[in-house]
Amino acid sequence: MYTAHTDRYADMPYRRTGRSGLKLPALSLGLWHNFGPDRPVDTQRAILRRAFDLGVTHFDLANNYGPPPGAAESALGEALKADFAPYRDELVISTKAGYLMWPGPYGEWGSRKYLLSSLDQSLTRMGLDHVDIFYSHRPDPETPLEETMGALHTAVQQGKALYVGVSNYSAEQTREAARILAELGTPLLIHQPRYSMLDRRPEDEGLLDALDELQVGSIVFSPLEQGVLTGRYLNGIPADSRAASDSPFLNSDKITEDLVQQLRTLDGIAKSRGQSLAQLALAWVLRGGRVTSALVGASSPKQLEDSVAAIGNLEFSDDELARIDAVIKA
Repeated sequence: MYTAHTDRYADMPYRRTGRSGLKLPALSLGLWHNFGPDRPVDTQRAILRRAFDLGVTHFDLANNYGPPPGAAESALGEALKADFAPYRDELVISTKAGYLMWPGPYGEWGSRKYLLSSLDQSLTRMGLDHVDIFYSHRPDPETPLEETMGALHTAVQQGKALYVGVSNYSAEQTREAARILAELGTPLLIHQPRYSMLDRRPEDEGLLDALDELQVGSIVFSPLEQGVLTGRYLNGIPADSRAASDSPFLNSDKITEDLVQQLRTLDGIAKSRGQSLAQLALAWVLRGGRVTSALVGASSPKQLEDSVAAIGNLEFSDDELARIDAVIKA
């Protein structure tokens, strides 16, 4: 029987999410990959246990995470039952709906029918009566935003979610979503955008400014750019890497000579800080406290430990930030 480490809250910083009372760990565990029938169950459970022992109290999912879709939620459900039942109230569990989950016109996007049906299915897979955060995973160009936000509000009214969020919404869409939710009486808690040293759209397109104005939290995904911002590609493309498999999320064409040179220079900056390239990338998105939490994946407990070690140095000098900018913008 798993017993959580008694010092699990000693080192992890927790940040307030917007103007809410909810605090999230600086690093949260995303279950997008590595949680499904193609991975050893013992490894999956070991990752979750190690995460919690290190103070990672937030597990982030979506209805379509796996593979196959739904597998990650089912895997978490088994782990919750086997290991975390005594600790449920110490965990923040989130899920999302928006991408294709089942066939037909009601299996994706942002209709009330799809979102609330999906949430019921997610709760069944995880063996829960509620999630802590329920997201609209992407804006629906054909469904009125009032309907999508109304469905999130209903999830809270029904007691099936404590808070609500959005993901992949523009600054303008986020402002409108927040306005609608405020009128309904369910505040927008958090936004989940893609953000990294290499992908600065939340800065460039005004999303982070909008979140500051709205006092809405942020939790960023792909802070390591699908593994690009790690040591994996410092010498080209390893045969067993994601880029070598020409994944839909990262293909070999993206690993150019110019990018490899950038990564090597960034790795040098990381070493001067006593960090790995991955730790530098995580610290960078968390710098200054604008971002509430950064999502990391893990294929092993050791990989997770390496990511969590980034919290040991989240401060940057002006010179370090300028050097990083010079590399990226060259």
